[in-house]
Amino acid sequence: MQSLTFSSFNGNRHLFVVLTALGAVCLAAACRSAPAPSPAVSADTWAVVDGQAITRDDVEQAFRRMGDGSQTLAEDEALTAKLGLLDDLIVEEILHAKARELKIEVSESELDTAYAEAKKNITDDAFQQELTRRNLTAADMRDTLRRQRLSQKVIDQEVGSKIAVTDQEVTDFFNANRAQFNFPEDAYHLAQIIVTPVRDPQLVNRTGDDATTPQAATAKVAMLMERLKAGASFRDLAMDYSEDPESTPRGGDLGLVPLSAVKQASPALRDVVLKVTPGTARVVSQGGAHSIVFVVAREPAGQRDLSTPGVRQRITETLRARKEQLLRTAYLTAARTDADVVNFLARRLVESQGKSAGPAPAAAK
Repeated sequence: MQSLTFSSFNGNRHLFVVLTALGAVCLAAACRSAPAPSPAVSADTWAVVDGQAITRDDVEQAFRRMGDGSQTLAEDEALTAKLGLLDDLIVEEILHAKARELKIEVSESELDTAYAEAKKNITDDAFQQELTRRNLTAADMRDTLRRQRLSQKVIDQEVGSKIAVTDQEVTDFFNANRAQFNFPEDAYHLAQIIVTPVRDPQLVNRTGDDATTPQAATAKVAMLMERLKAGASFRDLAMDYSEDPESTPRGGDLGLVPLSAVKQASPALRDVVLKVTPGTARVVSQGGAHSIVFVVAREPAGQRDLSTPGVRQRITETLRARKEQLLRTAYLTAARTDADVVNFLARRLVESQGKSAGPAPAAAK
């Protein structure tokens, strides 16, 4: 019941949709064009990916988007965060090279829709104030959304479209795990969407959306509840927006939780699960963090089989999530292995024993 008690909340979340290390590049990664000439390397060149420079300004802008302006980080904390963001930008650059190869683009209409979604439930004045506070412009925001959407389209085409779960796989899984479908007591099939007011370095949702302030977290929860009331899929919203690294890849699915475990949860959470009608979502808040809890079904004790409603679908979703996670990880690993990447910031930090970014080397290897 770790997820039910909110013990999995961590990290820093934010008002805007920001880039994330979503997943990676060609699993085979076979046919790559000849490497581009290395750009001139200066103190502001923090990495080079297949001849494309990622600069200090690129990372600083990403840092302003993700950071909480009300917090002042020590130099080593800020550099740690920037090193992680630089790694995200490296992955993004590899994905965008793949997008160019596949002729994948983001239309202006898609970008308009994403921009409107990012501003939803936020007044124009509040949105502009937040941009100004972070020294960003609306154009910066649109560019971030464009790059994020482009990365996601590559992942959808190169990973998501290649995943299939067969009936035989479902049957084999059930036969190998039959005991899991025999419930000694009543149980609840639950799902969740987690939103916290702090940044999460392990964000894995498909959009990169991350609330980093209490106000942003509240607005995000309100937006998600509105979309659920309008008929949006809970699973899709969880995969797009949830901030829990464990349940997000499964569409927020927590599986079947025994009644005895539900009774041990916090009173607010326990009451939601026990009192709402299955098929209903409710918000549970605790310590500034929020969980949109979806009670999928109440399951009486007893043995299930593949003809029991919901069993086949749950197994299919579980197997699909496993395959997607595996393929995405392999995709990223292959991409990073095959790309020509030089991370100058990391080198300088090692050479300076982590004290500063240090001067630039003379040239890339």
